[in-house]
Amino acid sequence: MATPVASSLFVFLSLLSTLAAATDLLVGGAASAWTTSPQLLNRWAESKRFQVGDSLVWKEGSVLEVSREGYVACNRSRPLEELAGGGTVKLARSGPHYFIAGEEGACEKGVKLVVVVMAERSRRAAPASPPAEAPVPMLAAAPFSAAPVSFTVFALVFFAALSLRL
Repeated sequence: MATPVASSLFVFLSLLSTLAAATDLLVGGAASAWTTSPQLLNRWAESKRFQVGDSLVWKEGSVLEVSREGYVACNRSRPLEELAGGGTVKLARSGPHYFIAGEEGACEKGVKLVVVVMAERSRRAAPASPPAEAPVPMLAAAPFSAAPVSFTVFALVFFAALSLRL
């Protein structure tokens, strides 16, 4: 039978491995969020923790991944990536990713999104530290010169025994 500590550890590790897995995220949380709720897009992105390997999924619309400058200016002329009619973009690096609508005038109306991908943590295990030496029990191996500590312990035990007899 598993102990409560072992069960809790198992549950924690299971949740941790689930959180570490890459996921597909529907942009805006709904199929039509990209085209119908531009004011909610960045609020949605701010509520998420994007990881390297996650994918953003658009169900509709024309989407362009652009540079920061392209995002600010709503410049559709030199996209880094282009999706027509929806599609998926894999977030392959940490840092900001900028997306704008590919339709004429849509970006200017607020149909754009910034996604910040968290830095990838190192997968290497930390070097193992040498095992600590076992502590030496003070009373069991203490030399006679540790008499004040031994006497204090003896006195406490002696007076505790006396009080129990009374």
